[in-house]
Amino acid sequence: MLTFDDVMLAQGDFRLSVDLSIGPGITAVIGPSGAGKSTLLAAVAGFLAPMQGAVQWAGGDLGGFAPGARPVSMLFQDHNLFPHLTVGQNVGLGLQPNLRLSPADKAAVGRALSQVGLDGFDARLPKTLSGGQQSRVALARVLVADRPVVLLDEPFSALGPAMKAEMLDLVRAVLGDAGKTVVMVTHDPGDAKVLASQVVVVADGRAEGPTETQAVFANPPDALRDYLG
Repeated sequence: MLTFDDVMLAQGDFRLSVDLSIGPGITAVIGPSGAGKSTLLAAVAGFLAPMQGAVQWAGGDLGGFAPGARPVSMLFQDHNLFPHLTVGQNVGLGLQPNLRLSPADKAAVGRALSQVGLDGFDARLPKTLSGGQQSRVALARVLVADRPVVLLDEPFSALGPAMKAEMLDLVRAVLGDAGKTVVMVTHDPGDAKVLASQVVVVADGRAEGPTETQAVFANPPDALRDYLG
């Protein structure tokens, strides 16, 4: 379980209270712009230390671990691909930051690329790829790292509707049944309905839930009802 134990997060004058636990499967984090959705992910990833409470994984406090040492992979909107590295090297960073890849590592990179539909793309550079293909490379890097917690910070929001739907389907196919705890921030309620089994609502300085997705949209809390219009 990923647990926020009486956590208070602060950025400037902004405060977000989080006291909840998230289990395996795909959980969407939704709420108004500026409510603190990405702030919640930053605390899990280690980019923001709580001013109160603890973020825990499997009962252990993550506070003493640097971002790279946490059991967490993160997928951003800009994909964080290095333009001077090949597709295979960008994915290989998920295994070895120094890119000293063993034959077994290279085989794992190939399998990850195959899972996301990019067989034979190892030697390509990111600039030769479409936006959707770059998203797939970033997802392959998450797969090859094989960490138990995966954070998705609106990674597909820049894609067109058809490509975004394709990527959501791919995430569900490769992560949905992998036993991982996947937390996805999205500004689009449709993403949550398509992908997530449960929802955390962030609004008015609090994160609430998680609640089963269908139940949230059938009877949304006031803050979410205002957001949905």
